[in-house]
Amino acid sequence: MAKSAYRCVECGYRTPKPLGRCPGCGAWGSFQAVQETPRPSPKAPSPAPALLRLAEVGEGEEGRFSSGLEEVDRVLGGGFVPGEVVLLGGEPGVGKSTLLLEMAKRLKKRVYYLAGEESPAQIRLRARRLGLNDLLLLKETRLEPLLAFLEEAPPEVLFVDSIQTLEAGGAPGSLVSVREATSALVRFAKEQGTATLLVGHVTKEGVVAGPKAIEHAVDATLYLETAGVYRVLRSAKNRFGPVGEMGVFRMEERGLLEVKNPSEAFLLERPKGVPGSAIALALAGERALALEVQALAAKTPFPAPRRVVQGLDGRRVDMVLAVLERRLGLPLSGLDLYVNLAGGLRVLDPGLDLPVALAVYSAVVGRPLPEDLAALGEVGLAAEVRSVVGLERRLKEGERAGFNRFLHPGNVRRLEEAVEAAMG
Repeated sequence: MAKSAYRCVECGYRTPKPLGRCPGCGAWGSFQAVQETPRPSPKAPSPAPALLRLAEVGEGEEGRFSSGLEEVDRVLGGGFVPGEVVLLGGEPGVGKSTLLLEMAKRLKKRVYYLAGEESPAQIRLRARRLGLNDLLLLKETRLEPLLAFLEEAPPEVLFVDSIQTLEAGGAPGSLVSVREATSALVRFAKEQGTATLLVGHVTKEGVVAGPKAIEHAVDATLYLETAGVYRVLRSAKNRFGPVGEMGVFRMEERGLLEVKNPSEAFLLERPKGVPGSAIALALAGERALALEVQALAAKTPFPAPRRVVQGLDGRRVDMVLAVLERRLGLPLSGLDLYVNLAGGLRVLDPGLDLPVALAVYSAVVGRPLPEDLAALGEVGLAAEVRSVVGLERRLKEGERAGFNRFLHPGNVRRLEEAVEAAMG
């Protein structure tokens, strides 16, 4: 006989009687009655698990295929892998759906586009603007009928826009629904070898909404972010490629355009002959970039001077400022300091320490740095310049960007030497 129970539609917490507030997630009025039927005893024992020799397992890497966009392939580690499940997060309006349509236009595979948020007419208008003439659309958001259809005619690539619109054991967007839908789609992708991309909304804190179990269940997690007039695609997790890799796009009227030379794009509006501007050769994932570090020093009217940092690790900047004041005798106690990585990017790279120090020193003394100079290196607490990862790649990128002089751990050992070489 079926037993009556109650389950929270937000987190799945079960209880024999309804409660006003869920002890699991704190939601009010979220319990619904469910009928629990006892599981029938199995007629035959389940088959024993089989052992596999690693040497006999085929490599899925051989089937890797391009997404059609070089910047996306870079972030994925070379393209999609059959059976791979990718979670794409980003703020509303950042361009997630546009990126999916750009890939669908270029992919030479059978692609299904599950449209849970927009009507077919809306998608057609956007696709026409992007030059996409044909696309196989799915409008089913109930999980069971969707899986039945997919198993009958599995695609090679599946785009789900978005995972929060699927109904699976709870209200769409709830913790239970998102978790069960993700689990079912991951299982389908692995069994059928379908490369699957799930779009996920982000919270105010900038993380994918729903349980962290989503990120653990998928093979790769990508974030699409805004950086000024550009869109930056980053990898936060990747089982088939490097983590922290970055792809750059520019949003135009005709869609998302790939930025083949990000260094040139981010240095396009660099001011010349202005104190407080230094060129940094940074590393984002496996990609070397030439970026501008800006600093501004102003006399403070407050007892405690302000320290404002944008796009950089604020704690590392504070450490560099302490080294400048203590080891080099630079007077900073009466100054408000503003340090910014121009272009709207956020890069957490220890190799930015030396450019930050040079930019701040230039801003305080009021003397510009040479226009053909680029710098990189980690600064230690004893004012030593330490080595960084990818030195050769950074220097090659600096040469390609048109810089002739470089300050790096190979030619300067102390911060005092770097400042003297740059300002002398």
